Amino acid sequence: MDVHHHYTAPEWVRWAEKNGIADRDSLPPWTRWDETAALDLMDRTGTRTSVLTVAMLGRFKEAAARKESTRVALDAAGALATRHSGRFAFFTPVFLDDPELSRWSVSHGMDQLGAVGVSARTSTGDTFLGDPALDPIMAELDERAAVISTHPMQVNTSGAPRGVPPFVCDFLMDTTRAALSLIMNGTLDRFPRLTFILPHGGGYLPYIASRIEVFGRQLVPAVDPGRVRDYLHRFYYDTAAPMSPSATPTLLAAAGSSRILYGSDWPPTPTRVVTEMTTPALDGDPALGDRERGHINRGNALRLLPALAPA
Repeated sequence: MDVHHHYTAPEWVRWAEKNGIADRDSLPPWTRWDETAALDLMDRTGTRTSVLTVAMLGRFKEAAARKESTRVALDAAGALATRHSGRFAFFTPVFLDDPELSRWSVSHGMDQLGAVGVSARTSTGDTFLGDPALDPIMAELDERAAVISTHPMQVNTSGAPRGVPPFVCDFLMDTTRAALSLIMNGTLDRFPRLTFILPHGGGYLPYIASRIEVFGRQLVPAVDPGRVRDYLHRFYYDTAAPMSPSATPTLLAAAGSSRILYGSDWPPTPTRVVTEMTTPALDGDPALGDRERGHINRGNALRLLPALAPA
């Protein structure tokens, strides 16, 4: 069960080109999503189901165009999940800067098309997940006991060394900051039915857990050091770090095998890397036994997202 699969619908690309919003030749290579290639990758890695994060790239000046963009992408994801029942599911997006569109997306995606949860960026501009301004949409999602898959996208890289792509380390920092914001601002306490999936092994969060315990009272708002480990167990973490003999023990110590989910990060992570490097590395990770691998590869996802269970 793969919970980290980026999906740029070919239908959306055609719509964006027709409306002068995007040019496929100028879009990143990973937006050239292909159904046959996706199924082939899944078969080669033994993946039964991929849960898609619906991607839409482009800057929209008008609310109507942004809503239509979301509708085109979601309808394509819903049709794909219906066409390949059991192989694909999807998260419907929420937008940190657009509560009205978020509500529509949640209703259309979950109620009409059967999305299994929602996706959200870790930050948009200066707004991070956990910002109290997002409480209204968080409250609505809490009523649904929603699973929220998170991911960084356009992050602030000012001051970063030249030649270091943002996905190498800045994405991990953005995820860490979002997780701390959710903890510090009490989002996890006010909305206890929400479940957040952190990508890329949780960024730096597991690694700095002890540091948060030591300096928690110096954060603003302060964090009770005695609750840090509880908060860490409120998150799920996917394996698209990628996991390794040096990283896995830290994540296991911070979260336990019951909070880790398999994530391929395809297609931004190329097919060759997924099939020849990251997936075999996870299968052969010396820190994991068969029981832990069963949790990570399948069991945890089925417990978190029961709609993925075979009929």
